[in-house]
Amino acid sequence: MIAYFFSLKTTIISKLDYLKAFILLMIPFGLIAKQPDLGTGILVFTSGFFVLFYAGLSWRIIIVAIVLFILSTPVIWHFLHAYQQHRILTLINPQSDPLGKGYHIIQGMIAIGSGGFWGKGYLHGTQTHLNFIPEKNTDFVITVLAEEFGYLGVCILLFLYIILVFRGLSIMRRAHDIFSTVLAGSITMSLMLYVLINMGMVAGILPVVGVPLPLISYGGTATIVLMAGFGILLAINKRSKY
Repeated sequence: MIAYFFSLKTTIISKLDYLKAFILLMIPFGLIAKQPDLGTGILVFTSGFFVLFYAGLSWRIIIVAIVLFILSTPVIWHFLHAYQQHRILTLINPQSDPLGKGYHIIQGMIAIGSGGFWGKGYLHGTQTHLNFIPEKNTDFVITVLAEEFGYLGVCILLFLYIILVFRGLSIMRRAHDIFSTVLAGSITMSLMLYVLINMGMVAGILPVVGVPLPLISYGGTATIVLMAGFGILLAINKRSKY
């Protein structure tokens, strides 16, 4: 929707236009965060922000926004729900609640570490097949890959994701209009964002949120939406050839 909004502009995009687009973005973010589902809301907000960025949002504005966000963290902390605060505190010290909120993070890191460089082999992972990892089919599926195929297997998967990202950015670069450019860029960066957040939360770098690993996690809806995004990228690529 934001990409379409920018495509209607026949003149240079002004700061007022960016403000209007930001308001459009805050509407779904606010509704989702109100559920409360702050994790999904942040993902939606970030995907929309990519559109603003590729549409030419000034770096100066971005840096000022980041600084203001950092300075306002004490205020934001006050408005977080108790479980959201607990997630952040658990990220800092998972051992504070090893059988509760910190259980997933601890077991995930154990599974990743036990795989070593080469892994234990297909279907030979102990942490995953002995059900120490509760969400091994969905959010924590990377632990299965890391334990059975090791560091090498994870690197191969990351390499395949990097190919997809570079291919998407290549399609964005060849697009001939602003709508196709910002749409291709935001779809590609959203894919990368999901990969980084999923792997980051399993490795204990980011708070645990319900984010699937693209094309790997179990779930038909997520796969259908992702493949629809790939279809849009292919359509933009085909259109740019004419």
